Amino acid sequence: MQNTTEGAYAQLSPIKGGDEMHAILHAGSGTDSFLSQAQHLLQAAQQIIDEDPAFTPVFVRFFLSDAANQQAILQSLFPDFLRKTAISIVEQPPLDGTKIAAWLWLRKGVCKTMLPDGTIQVTDKNCKHYFTTPINFGESVENIESPENLDKLENLEKLENLAAHCSESQTHRYLSDYAAALQSRGMSLADNCIRTWFFVQNVDVNYKGLVKARNEVFATEGLTRETHFIASTGIGGRAADARTLVLMDTYAVEGIQPADITFLKATDHLSPTADYGVSFERATSVDYGDRRRIFVSGTASIDHRGEILFPGNIERQTARMMENVRALLDEAGSREEDIMQIICYLRDISDRATVERILASRYPGVPTVLLYARVCRPGWLVEMECIAISE
Repeated sequence: MQNTTEGAYAQLSPIKGGDEMHAILHAGSGTDSFLSQAQHLLQAAQQIIDEDPAFTPVFVRFFLSDAANQQAILQSLFPDFLRKTAISIVEQPPLDGTKIAAWLWLRKGVCKTMLPDGTIQVTDKNCKHYFTTPINFGESVENIESPENLDKLENLEKLENLAAHCSESQTHRYLSDYAAALQSRGMSLADNCIRTWFFVQNVDVNYKGLVKARNEVFATEGLTRETHFIASTGIGGRAADARTLVLMDTYAVEGIQPADITFLKATDHLSPTADYGVSFERATSVDYGDRRRIFVSGTASIDHRGEILFPGNIERQTARMMENVRALLDEAGSREEDIMQIICYLRDISDRATVERILASRYPGVPTVLLYARVCRPGWLVEMECIAISE
């Protein structure tokens, strides 16, 4: 389904469970100024909510073509409906020639709260969902001089100091602080964190530092090859501040049991990630009582030995990538028709038309955005992630 407004349009997923929808928002013209494109995009988001005011956004990620020059403008335009919403901003240029796109996750019948550290807590009838992003963390620092907010000042200084260190140090601090925040709420990285996203400036150089830090922190938190890891995407992306080498978004859940979580392997198609020294799950399926969400990690053209398939061939890599996603969904008892949104990353902007054609043929009508972002291995030309929901 698609909603069109002047200067922008929204691809909308079906409504699942009667209360959940995903939207991909696109600017309509790449020739307009960033200010104009951002205004139109936010108007398209507003129209979605105006058409059914019971829907409220719980998470949004904006994809920008030039974060250093655009982020402040975008934040100055934030409308009221984004209050107490987890907001992620990353420089990953949309490949349709525009300056901005967005992924919007909407729910009905939920209560949203911003916790003192900026984490967004979303409560529904089954459980509590926690979204953390660097943007929310910074925006949560209000009235900083008051005694009750001194802890926020300390945390803000920690965040700023991250910029002075390498990708390994930044990732280590992000994950360690996040694990401590979960622990303060009676949760843990191993039991409650379902999904992470890492955006890495100059990923060809800095990804190794991320991997090393993640492996080390996970080991101390009981996340090992013998237990499990966390669904994740580690991809090229940039913050507005060039000193920030790594950005991290996370999603955690309180109120589910270990039996509700299944870590998907599809070992006939994909190798365990630990085989080549990294630590993330290929996909994670979570049963929430009234629905099952399948979080598919960044997935590329890889085989069961961990080898890159079809080097240099964008069409065959795209086909294998989709085959791997299908295998993961099959293992979860889900179908491609259950996919609610797709984010697809390309290393080479000239491959856009080919990949767009193949995705549209395989997943007609599914909200999709194609972005320029280098994948963590140079030989991978394309990668996709998605969320599927089964009722």
